[in-house]
Amino acid sequence: MTKRSKKTVSVQPNSHLSGYDVVLAEVVGLLELARRASAQTVNIIMTATYWEIGRRIVEFEQGGKKRAEYGEALLKRLSSDLTVKFGRGFSERNLEQMRLFYLGWPISQTLSAKSQPTTGSATSRRFAASNLMPQFPLSWSHYVKLLAVENPEARAFYESEALRGGWTVRQLDRQIESQFYERIALSRNKAAMLKKGAVARPEDAISPEEEVKDPLVLEFLGLKDEYSESDLEEALIRRLEAFLLELGNDFAFVGRQRRLRVDDEWYRVDLLFFHRRLRCLVIIDLKLGRFTHADAGQMNLYLNYAREHWSQPGENPPVGIILCAGKGEALVRYATDNLPNKMLVREYLTALPDEKLLVAEIEKTRRMLERN
Repeated sequence: MTKRSKKTVSVQPNSHLSGYDVVLAEVVGLLELARRASAQTVNIIMTATYWEIGRRIVEFEQGGKKRAEYGEALLKRLSSDLTVKFGRGFSERNLEQMRLFYLGWPISQTLSAKSQPTTGSATSRRFAASNLMPQFPLSWSHYVKLLAVENPEARAFYESEALRGGWTVRQLDRQIESQFYERIALSRNKAAMLKKGAVARPEDAISPEEEVKDPLVLEFLGLKDEYSESDLEEALIRRLEAFLLELGNDFAFVGRQRRLRVDDEWYRVDLLFFHRRLRCLVIIDLKLGRFTHADAGQMNLYLNYAREHWSQPGENPPVGIILCAGKGEALVRYATDNLPNKMLVREYLTALPDEKLLVAEIEKTRRMLERN
């Protein structure tokens, strides 16, 4: 008995299939798009599922005083059993985040009722996560970042802007860390900042403009109506830790009143810092009044000197911050544009405006942008 040999068909690329490359590229594009959409849908379903898990935990805890007392034990036991059944992702910390997610994102009673478990078969007891999907358009990783924002107004702002601007998790984290909400609220040009915040940057590379807030809120100094530059400096040194937190991440204090000599004249730099991520010295010059063009010239002198005498090999050129009580945007631009050194002009406030007014201003600006 003879065996039939299997025939193999080989297709030579571009042998006789004219336009094949175009078809292949289109099919590959469709499949990749479908996979991305599928992954996104799965992510949204899982986010809704985690909200439902949080609801189950909260409702169990509310089932009586005794249950509430054993809430921590519930998380421990759930974590152990779910990890055995489903693997990683159900630590006690993650379950607590699901619990907080449910508490932090309440939805309407009608919609919630659609996902309530019912008695009966296993199929009928399954909740309809699809009913909740429109409520959570962002990924679970986004919501984990948002959980860290304690202010409800700020949290709602970041969620809305992340959705409007299509922020990645890294972008959202960067905006929260740089206190984008607070800077928007205090900025005179809210529309420009909202537009800028929606633009992604390659690999989210940091820049001095984003690392240094504008304005800086120095309410913690407790300064009265009348004070001198030396009073301001002394207060900043006394409350250095709070000042570093207000400045932003990765600032390290180097010194104050650092002296430098140019020709036969001596100058003093008010405050000197080093920024670890920017890898450069940061010079801060304190001004009681409004910014003037002479302030830019003086800072440029400091930066040239610091680059030549204070910077270490491998460091980036120093950055200057002129901290003043007021500024004109046009004057800042004309005085600092095209200078060889990076120079930032930042306002400081010694008292916070009313938060409700700030929230209203942000909402007004956002509606204006959405209409355009």
